[in-house]
Amino acid sequence: MDAALEKTMKWTKLILLCLLSLSAIAEDGRVLVELPPMMREHMLHNMRDHLETLRGIVARLGQADYEGAAELAEGRLGMSAMQAHGAAHMAPFMPEGMRQAGTAMHHAASRFAQAARDAEVRGDPATALRALADVMAQCTACHAGYRLR
Repeated sequence: MDAALEKTMKWTKLILLCLLSLSAIAEDGRVLVELPPMMREHMLHNMRDHLETLRGIVARLGQADYEGAAELAEGRLGMSAMQAHGAAHMAPFMPEGMRQAGTAMHHAASRFAQAARDAEVRGDPATALRALADVMAQCTACHAGYRLR
């Protein structure tokens, strides 16, 4: 293949890739949530902490440390963690559905903590795993419906 044709093909591929990327952005049907920069960073920090907490919970479950998983869930994701995450000052900036998903996630995390403690007593992790899936379903629903800027 001659050099000119090869160069044209590379540019064509690049342009197509850019157009496909723009198309994907244009088709993003999620609700855009615009936050003041400081609040946006705070929310992103909280979400990264939630993800790290979920990783820690899964690691503890893998070691059959149900009490450790329960404590981590309640302390960093459960209803008792809402104040530490600044939920009250963030809520007015969130659409109602996003607020509801966040609150549902905190409730689900508290239910998971109890299910993990029950799993330790019963020796049956299945209930705890289903409860953890409920926590993660709230995260998935929120991320599927909303995006930040």
